Formats: sequence, structure tokens, C-alpha cells
Amino acid sequence: MAGEDIGGILADAVEAVGGAPREGQQRMAGAVAEALREDNHLLVQAGTGTGKSLAYLVPVLTDAVTTGRRAVISTATLALQRQVLTHDAPIVAEAVRGRTGARPDVALLKGWNNYLCKHKVAGGYPADEEPGLFEVSAATGTDAADPAAAGRHGSLGDEVMRLRAWAEETDTGDRDDLVPGVSERAWRQVSVTKLECLGGRCPMLEECFPEAARRAAHEADVVVTNHAMLGIAASGSPHVLPEHDVLVVDEAHDLADRVTSQATNELSAGIVERTTRLARSHLAGEPTAVENLEAAAAALRSRLEVVSDGRLPAGLPAELRDAVVLLEAGTRAAMTALKPEGGSPGDEAGALATARSAMLALHEVAERLLGDAIEQRRDVLWCERPRGGLEQPRLRIAPLDVAGPVATTLLAGRTAVLTSATLALGGSFDPMARSLGLTLDEDSTWTGLDVGSPFDYPRQGILYVARSLPQPGRDGPSEEVLDEIVDLVRAAGGATLGLFSSRRAAEAATERLRAVLETPVLCQGEDQLPTLVHAFAADEPTSLMGTLSLWQGVDVPGPTCRLVIIDRIPFPRPDDPVRSARSEAVASAGGNGFMSVAASHAALLLAQGAGRLVRTTRDRGVVAVLDPRLATARYGTFLTRSLPPLWRTHDGEVTRSALRRLAAEEAQPSRAAAGAP
Repeated sequence: MAGEDIGGILADAVEAVGGAPREGQQRMAGAVAEALREDNHLLVQAGTGTGKSLAYLVPVLTDAVTTGRRAVISTATLALQRQVLTHDAPIVAEAVRGRTGARPDVALLKGWNNYLCKHKVAGGYPADEEPGLFEVSAATGTDAADPAAAGRHGSLGDEVMRLRAWAEETDTGDRDDLVPGVSERAWRQVSVTKLECLGGRCPMLEECFPEAARRAAHEADVVVTNHAMLGIAASGSPHVLPEHDVLVVDEAHDLADRVTSQATNELSAGIVERTTRLARSHLAGEPTAVENLEAAAAALRSRLEVVSDGRLPAGLPAELRDAVVLLEAGTRAAMTALKPEGGSPGDEAGALATARSAMLALHEVAERLLGDAIEQRRDVLWCERPRGGLEQPRLRIAPLDVAGPVATTLLAGRTAVLTSATLALGGSFDPMARSLGLTLDEDSTWTGLDVGSPFDYPRQGILYVARSLPQPGRDGPSEEVLDEIVDLVRAAGGATLGLFSSRRAAEAATERLRAVLETPVLCQGEDQLPTLVHAFAADEPTSLMGTLSLWQGVDVPGPTCRLVIIDRIPFPRPDDPVRSARSEAVASAGGNGFMSVAASHAALLLAQGAGRLVRTTRDRGVVAVLDPRLATARYGTFLTRSLPPLWRTHDGEVTRSALRRLAAEEAQPSRAAAGAP
């Protein structure tokens, strides 16, 4: 794979998309090609606007057709997955064919229950009459925990009828091809998990959508998937992915959290009760199993009510352990009784598979809770009481660290390219390399490369750190902070994205702004997020206040977002069980737990949040951080080194003057377009 071939193919692809040559993109493509030649890992930070998908697709697709090595490409977001699969990869594949004569085959692979099950639609499974943890409103047929669901989706019956009609016309069965979408409750009526699937016993195997997707993936040169699938692979099921030699992880900053989430289990009385109901008709000959399951559910219900929220570092208290022992015995006996049987009539085989799948998951949770991983500090256990009172107390268990599973399952024996706009934390790739297991792979070396950004950050934006404000407290934003927010948004003429550390802070800012300003202010939670973001982007004076889900992935270029407000440094909550346990583990090993865990977490989110401002070479504006600790605390330097190199100031009046000038300049073309003198 000669360097000139990569350069030529990249040039062809860039021309095909109507782009222009970019130095950072060319450097990244060359570095990826070198990593593939040397069989080494590469961490590459590529700022927004670099065109990083083309930069890795060109060498990876070229390598696939010239060496025969299969590659897996994973993204964190659905939007990027669609872009790669439907736009970028076909263009690069044609460019590769033009230079090599061979066109790489690219396929999509998702989790089993992302595809419609024709056998379930045809009545091969019992109706999902049990909402389980999702309580269903009798009036609307939608999830009561989601009041907006009724307005978004309509009634459950209408959704299922639309799904049945769609089943007759879809070629893929892929949920994301259904527009508009449906609620989770409706989708569960037509999909099954891998464990619930009848496999070779299914009478509609030849028409199976997920089987077809897997066959295509095993035959393709390049497979596009998502971080959830990587999480499943790293959690002990590596065969969910086809054999591959190259792994590309886009949005790699999110991988460790996705793997952690995938490896997290939970247990509550409601889960036990629902699983018992699913299995009861199949356990007529196992009364002891049913009795143990019912006793375990009752014990969990009463004992979890009196367990304090938070970590359980010593493992299960004695009274909870007794309940889980009962549960393990009951699920073990039930698993024996729920063995698959051939030739079951009607939906009996599907019902049995559903019950067995739920019982197996419950059995594995019980075994994990009774194992030694908590005592040996490989797992973190805590009790959680969900806010709002809609759900029961539950036990949750998560891995203390995922670097090991990532290294042994995802990285070992292959070349990995991990890329994102935010990988160098505090100016170094080391924190991210450790969290992603690169330092544990003894058979390969890794390199960190920052290819920069096409943006002129010091000229396009200002970083204003409000050093004179009081430090944030626990009672929400202070009066001084709210006044500062009003002054900044007024100066900007709206056009503000507010990123807050809590829902309460976002709502307090919204209330104050609406009381004193005439420009529209939206708040997360008042409608579904895509609708709010669309309304924010469509109207320049509109501002949008929100929380964590707005810090990443929101792409609103242009003058409708000329001010980004960050109310405080986004450290993890002190009672975050997994991160507090990780911090303690680092400290006990002689390291700095705060810097390794809390500060790194904050640096990543700050970089992601600040990155919402400049999305194109024409964007200009201000990132305002209303937390003086960014300027005064020792760790402030580490955090600011993670941010884009905006021009920095502590002067509020300089900042407001700049915003007023920007607002006036943007208003002039609008007045001219309207025919104003």
C-alpha cells in the first residue's frame, strides 16, 4: 500500500465529495496507512472539520482489497454510522476501485434486536403483555415514564399496525430504516434478542433479517458497526463480530464508557417477578424453583427498601446475600427445566425461548453478585433508588476497569486506529491510552498524533473564564451566575447554547432569562431533544439550555450558536460509584486518583462542550465558562490544555462587547435581505 496510492485515492475521494485538500486529513491518512503497514496501534486526534472519516476510510478500504484483511469500523452515534455507511464509504469504495480495480464490499452490523423478527410478527412468540420496568399508560399505550411519547408516536396499537405493514415491504428489517420511528414498547412487539431467537429451529430462518445481516458481514471486506457491539464483544461475547484484522474506532473518546455500560448488570424485585411470570407455565414440574424465585423476589423487595443508596464496597450485606443465594438456586433449577424442546406447537417454542433468555440473564447476574469480583475489586456494587419514584430500588454491578477487556478482546492480535476530536487530555494522549487498554497490549506499540484543525481558533473564538464569580455551590447557580448569564445572552442577542451540570441549573437559567429577555429560550425536557435542537438551529435569536446530552454530538454551525455557556467544570458527581471506586484504586496504587479519573473526565467533557462553538471556518463566537476554578485551581491548567486554543480573557466587558459586535454584524445581512435601508 504505497503512500502515493493513498494520496491519489484520497484526492479522488475528496474531489468526489466536492471538498478541497486539507493538510490534517492528508497527515491522518498517511499515519493510518503506516499503522496498517507496521501493525501498530494509532491514537489520532483530528479536530472538527478535518474530514477524519475519509482519512481512515481511504487507507482501510485500500488495505482490505490489497491484502485481504477484513476491517471493522465502529461509531458511537447513529448519525455518524449513517454518514459512513451511506455516503463516505461508497464514495471511497469507488475511488479505491478506480485506482486498484477492486471495489471493497462494505456491510452494516447491529445488535440482534435492532432488526424486525418475521417469526414474531407472524405470531411465533407470545405477545409482550408484560411491560416490566416500563409501566404502560392504559390511556395512551405509551411509556408512562416518558410523557412525550404519546405525542411523538401515537397509540401502541397504531404503531404495531404500522410495523406489521412495514414488515411486508422492508428489505432490511433495520429499525433505523423505519421513518418515522416507533416507541421502545412497540418495537419490542416485533423484535427478539439473540438469546430469544430460535436459531435453526425457526421456520422462517431463510427470511431472517439479522441472520442476513450477519451473513453479509462475514462476507464483506469492511463491516460498519457501533460501540454497543464492541461492548458486547469486550464483555465476553467476541463472536458477535466477524473475524477481523483491523479495528477502527471513531468517536473513540466514548468507547470506555460504552463498554462499561454494556458490562453493567442490575437486579430488582420487579425483574425477578417478571422473569418468574414469563417462565411459570414452563415450570409446572419444578415447584421448588418457583418457590425460590418468589421468595427471592419478596426478600429483595423488603431488604432493598432499607439499604442505603450508594456503593457497597464490602459486597452484599448478609440479608441481601441470602436473597441472592435463593435467587441463584431458583434460576439454576429453572434453567434445567427450561431446556429447548423441538417441535413445540404454535408460539410455544418462542415463549420458551423468551423465558429461558430472561432466566439465563437473571442467573448470570446472581452468579456475578455471589462471586469474588467485588471483594477482589474487579467489580463495583451499589444500590440505586431511581429519582422520581417510578422504579424500585435496585442493585447495580459494573466493572471497575475496562482497559483489560478492551486490550485482550478488541485490540490483541489486530491493528487498531482510534480517533476523535478529543483524545489528548491535558495535552497528553497517555490518559486516553490507559483507559482504552493500549498500554496493556504487549504485542503492539501505540502512537499518538494530533493532526490539528482547519479552524483558526484564536481568530474565530474567545474563551471567557469568569474569574470574578463565586465558586459553584451545591444549591444551583448563584444570583451572580444568573446575572452573568443574562448579561451574556443579552449581548449575544440570543443565539446561545447553555450547557449545565444539572437539570435544576438549566431550568433556573431558563426561568431567569425568560423573565428579563424578549428573545426565545428553550429548555431541555420541554420537548424531545431533536425537536429542540432543530428549533434552536432554525431561529437565530433562540437560545437552548440543557444538560449532559447537549455537551456532545450537537452540530449547529453558523450564527445561531455564537455563545456557548458552561456553568461549571463537569466533574463527576462525588457519589458516582464507578468513578469514585476507580479514583480510590488509582490512589491505592500510588497515583493521583483525582487527576486520573475526575479531572480527565472533566477535561473530556469540557473539550466536547467547547467544541460546540466552532463547527466551520466561518463560525465565530464565545465559550464562556462561569466557574472561576478553571483559572484559579491547580488543575485548571490541565483542563485548559484540553480545550481548543481560543483567545482567552477574564474580562467580562471585553467579552460582552465582542458578542454585541458579532450580533450587530449578523443582523446587517438580515436587514439587507429584508430590504431595510
